[in-house]
Amino acid sequence: MHPFLNRRGFLAHTATGLGGIALAHLLGRGHALGAPIRPEINPANPNAARPAHFAPRAKRVLMIFCSGGVSQMDTFDFKPELTKRHGQPMPGAAGLITFQGEQGNLHKSPWEFRPRGQSGKMVSDLVPQLGALADEMCFIHSLTGKTNTHGPGENFMATGFTLDGFPRMGAWTSYALGSENDTLPAYVAIPDPRGAPQSAGNFWGPGFLPAAYQGTDFNASKPLRNLARPSAFAPATDEATRAFIIAQNRHHLERFPGDSELAARISSYELAARMQLSVPEVADISSEPAHVLKMYGADQAGSPVKNLKAAYARNCILARRLVEKGVRFVQLFNGAYQTGGEGVSNWDGHKVLAEQYVKHGEVMDQPTAALLTDLKQRGLLDDTLVVWCTEFGRMPTFQKGASGRDHNPAGFTAWLAGAGVKHGFSYGATDEFGYKAVENIATVYDFHATILEILGLHHERLSFYHNGIERRLTDVHGHVIRGILA
Repeated sequence: MHPFLNRRGFLAHTATGLGGIALAHLLGRGHALGAPIRPEINPANPNAARPAHFAPRAKRVLMIFCSGGVSQMDTFDFKPELTKRHGQPMPGAAGLITFQGEQGNLHKSPWEFRPRGQSGKMVSDLVPQLGALADEMCFIHSLTGKTNTHGPGENFMATGFTLDGFPRMGAWTSYALGSENDTLPAYVAIPDPRGAPQSAGNFWGPGFLPAAYQGTDFNASKPLRNLARPSAFAPATDEATRAFIIAQNRHHLERFPGDSELAARISSYELAARMQLSVPEVADISSEPAHVLKMYGADQAGSPVKNLKAAYARNCILARRLVEKGVRFVQLFNGAYQTGGEGVSNWDGHKVLAEQYVKHGEVMDQPTAALLTDLKQRGLLDDTLVVWCTEFGRMPTFQKGASGRDHNPAGFTAWLAGAGVKHGFSYGATDEFGYKAVENIATVYDFHATILEILGLHHERLSFYHNGIERRLTDVHGHVIRGILA
């Protein structure tokens, strides 16, 4: 007799089936069984605005990336035990070898920490003006990475992979959501006045995504290249030539409507033409009132540090102007590749950390704090997520024979502000010295998943089919850090 034809067999199979239905429902809620979501893209307008997967908390992202690996215990991660045991060996770390070699003893921060704002968050005197805004920030103190090398570390924070060739977070965002501004790029990278990061153009590259989703790089001191009309061509001639080319391309496209490459090329040319007017306008900060320039520190001069601070401040103003124009993803860099020697161009403080960081702190602190304040005053934080991050942290010890800290991906800090996150809140923790994440440990995959969640995107489903693999920003990892969501 068939098992379904007796009562006991029927009830047993029914129970199993109901369990399967329940499991499928739970997995579906977690998107584990959800089909990949690839946005429908019109090649003739690849940056057209597209809807999020669900109601977003933020419309755009401003990422501030500090090159070199900022020391968490000298900025935002207060460790009183480090002060108490200053000069002593770190327990359990005898003979510890890190990136540059053997470690010395524990070393307290050269800067005092003080309670800031109503939250009482302890922040270093190295960044007092950012500290004053602690009530606006959501700190993640338990980030962990996969590498202690700068280039791969930059790649990992930007793409979720340590190797080159993968799309940056800004590229994924513009691929998923397009842009609400058709006269500016959807994704803009603003290199530091000292130059590009170690991974250079890879940091804003599209990887295997279509080229339309790469970042466009320019800053306040180096405008976008090749926008100006050659002086040998009169404006009327230039306009007539462009109109003729557009007419010919469109006529060809009508004859061959399936030619998506031609449609994409026409779109890129038309955007470039619009950018000839929009980019010079948005990059020209001379129209900013004197009190705004002063607030950012863009009016300072007279020493190498003040000149650099003013140049970075102008980049911060440019970032605010781009956010104001609705650019989907703005990436602002503080620090560059080591063009002037170790620790001179960025936060890589191996040898003389106190001497180097006092300069980096002055350059970053006031302009970045002014940027956050300005965004809030203009109401832009209501729908913009601000992300501050670096590629990894530093050791609580000084390197043997040096006065600086080595690389440390085992526990470091990032903070977020604006739309979608709790304010004046700290999540996770490193151990008593700031060496390893021990509480609510978060990976970079989790960090990326959370940013996508705030933008209204399923990190497990947003994908691009490449070389037989359904690729995504978080690879096969990542969980949304729901404890920080507002």
